[in-house]
Amino acid sequence: MKLPKFKQYVLASSVVMTLLINSAWAGIDVHSINKDALVKDPVIVECSLENGDAANCAKFVVKYQPDNLKTGPFCPESIDQKGGIWDWDGEMAGLYQIDKGFLSMLDSQGYHFYDEDGKVNITDVRTTQPKNNNSCLQASVDKTVEMTVLIPINPVKAEKVNGLGTVAKVGLALDGVPIFADAPSVLETGHMPALDKCGGHVDPGGWYHWHSTATDIDSVYKEEHLDIECHIEQKASAIFAYAFDGFPIYGSLELSGKIPENLDICGGHFGPTNEYPKGIYHYHASTTFPNLPTCLHGVVAKDNFSTTAKQGIGAEGGPGQGGGPGHGTPPGFDKAAKTLGVTEKQLMQVIMNNGGRNLDVTAAAKELGVTETQLKEALPTPPEH
Repeated sequence: MKLPKFKQYVLASSVVMTLLINSAWAGIDVHSINKDALVKDPVIVECSLENGDAANCAKFVVKYQPDNLKTGPFCPESIDQKGGIWDWDGEMAGLYQIDKGFLSMLDSQGYHFYDEDGKVNITDVRTTQPKNNNSCLQASVDKTVEMTVLIPINPVKAEKVNGLGTVAKVGLALDGVPIFADAPSVLETGHMPALDKCGGHVDPGGWYHWHSTATDIDSVYKEEHLDIECHIEQKASAIFAYAFDGFPIYGSLELSGKIPENLDICGGHFGPTNEYPKGIYHYHASTTFPNLPTCLHGVVAKDNFSTTAKQGIGAEGGPGQGGGPGHGTPPGFDKAAKTLGVTEKQLMQVIMNNGGRNLDVTAAAKELGVTETQLKEALPTPPEH
């Protein structure tokens, strides 16, 4: 299994990083988040960073999705219809529209997402569990759900970069939609949590979120030679979001229209932007999917994302990164965590720290304090196909 494709970045020079640390930072513009997404006006609150420091954070409470945001389609009802998109990471890997050609290709590889009549196996993961080995997942919305997001006002550089594994928290888009890293792979769960043409979908908890830089996703389609368009206005040089560490995320081009230079391992660098003409450290989208930062340079706030949902990412008492087959802890990992004497969140974090889908079992076992044999026996076998 291969890791998702990422643009190759060069490490920032020590001079650039010094500028990052010492540069004046005006703070996140709390008024830049779309009012149509807000439950209440944003406020500045005291918070604690994950390195233990006390800080001030912008607190946003957002709706299940912004008013008037058009979403979908996700799963096509039959193979003769066209649905959203999927970044396939198995044989013949690549970004595809979910249509007859793609589903037929998966069928030839043993992943049967439709029946003999061409009807696609679709599961609403907010209300039920998949009945087939391979199901196209989507979720109905819950209009009562609210999400609370904390983002540091003054970013603090971390001692080491924070990797963004499957469903890791990335940031909050200016449209008020939360952003997360890779959706779970079909290779891990057997199921496909379909994304729409703008790179988002609904969590099992009933709220919509991004898995892409939606305002520059058409640049990805152009690079991949796909005849797809996102209905959201596209601007490759525009600010899209604030990452959970407080640094802004821009599209794949500079304000000048040029391709960014000297990007570091996370896809960021120091330089002037339209919003910060004196210069600021910021991330850029890539032109390959997912077009998001691959890691974060800053320290995030503790408990920086929570929801009122009964399940899914951020749900109170729910598993580490999510709930249900559409997100987060893949099937069987809950039992593995119990066997190993750790929480699901701890187990998934160790897996992400040590290669994710290409797990370094030796390193992961050492971090968990167990033997390689114990870890191998506890982890679930890959889904049948």
